Order: sequence, then C-alpha cells, then structure tokens
Amino acid sequence: MGFIVNLLVSAGVIALLAYIMPSVHVKSFWTALWVAFLIGIFNATIGWLLGGILNLVSFFLLEAIVSLIVTALMIKLVDALVGNFKVDGFLPALIIAVATAVALAIVGWAMGGDDDVALLQDQNASKTAYVAAA
Repeated sequence: MGFIVNLLVSAGVIALLAYIMPSVHVKSFWTALWVAFLIGIFNATIGWLLGGILNLVSFFLLEAIVSLIVTALMIKLVDALVGNFKVDGFLPALIIAVATAVALAIVGWAMGGDDDVALLQDQNASKTAYVAAA
C-alpha cells in the first residue's frame, strides 16, 4: 500500500512541477506515473549502487545530498528513455528530486511513518519498567 501511495505522490509532484516549471515537460498524468515508477526502479537498482559508491567517497557525511544528486541523475536517465517526458537541464531534475523527497517525507509523516521510532521508545520504556521492578 505504501509503494502505491509513494508512486502516486511522486507522479503528482512530477505533474505539478511540469505545470509550474517551463523546463519540465510531461504529456499526461499516466506519463508522470510511468516516469515515477521508472525513477523508483532505477533508484532501487542503479541508484543504490551509485549512491553506495559516492557515499564511500564522502565517508557518509553527505548522505542526504548524495541521495538527492543520485535521484536527479536517475531523473535525467528516465528523461533519456521516455519520449513523453523532458527535463531541460540538471537543475530542474534536482528541483524535482528535492520536491519529491519533501512531499514523500510529509506524506510519510502524515501516514504515521515513524513506527521505528515508536518501537524503539516502547522498547526503552519496557527496559526502564523492568529495571524499576528489579
């Protein structure tokens, strides 16, 4: 379910930015959905490898910036592969990457995406209760 929501949010951001920015061209929402799917697949495969290499070079100090740059590179790769999607330059691809990351973070927060943090807090509370009982 989360993958479908992320896909729809990413496609919506791409379509919205194509409407706002003159350097981004998308034929339809279905094209934006296809582009979002391809970006997700490429980020999970090629982007993962490229991000790992670049993070090793930067000693994991700039992981968020490297992630955005890799996503922008994947957007440019999809631009070269999909005929109905065009991004004129690297800066608009980087803007799409940042806007998508922000939108997905907001949607993840709204859907209660901090389950790992809640799980850690529950574990710490149970450890504290165990120590207090002993």
